[in-house]
Amino acid sequence: MPDPLVFKKYSNRRLYDTRNSRYVTLEDVSTLIRSGEQVQIQDAATGEDVTAFILTQIVLEAAKRRNSLLPVSVLHLIIRYGDNALGEFFEKYFQKTIHTYIETKKAFDQQFGQWLDMGMELPRRLPEMMSGGSPIDAMMEMFGLPKPSTLQKTDANPSDPSDNRDGDPKTH
Repeated sequence: MPDPLVFKKYSNRRLYDTRNSRYVTLEDVSTLIRSGEQVQIQDAATGEDVTAFILTQIVLEAAKRRNSLLPVSVLHLIIRYGDNALGEFFEKYFQKTIHTYIETKKAFDQQFGQWLDMGMELPRRLPEMMSGGSPIDAMMEMFGLPKPSTLQKTDANPSDPSDNRDGDPKTH
């Protein structure tokens, strides 16, 4: 992972981008993070890492514009239990939960897109599927499954060896 982009936070609340030698806004930092950058923010006077504080400020500013961040019931829990119970949850599980959600959503979107593509292809392939051969075989092929007609047929009920029909008098 590349080194994080380092910002210095001054007492006048201004943020200085040390890589590009310019002052930036919270919105600029937010845009950089959305584009995949990792950031680190240090207090210019003390050198203290204030990244969590500034990122929280960015999230709260965005929530203020939308007038919501979390459901009211969750906010009550955060205030009620504070760092005791929720600190561990946020540290251990919240990040993993969000990553899992994002990956699952990405996979679902990709699969749904493939289904839409197949649906868009169906009208074009339908005449081809209906002419000659089995329509079931063509449909199975379109979905990437083996055609039923090419599967080896196994005799589910092999003949019973006691069923002797060769004229042996012992069995009559």
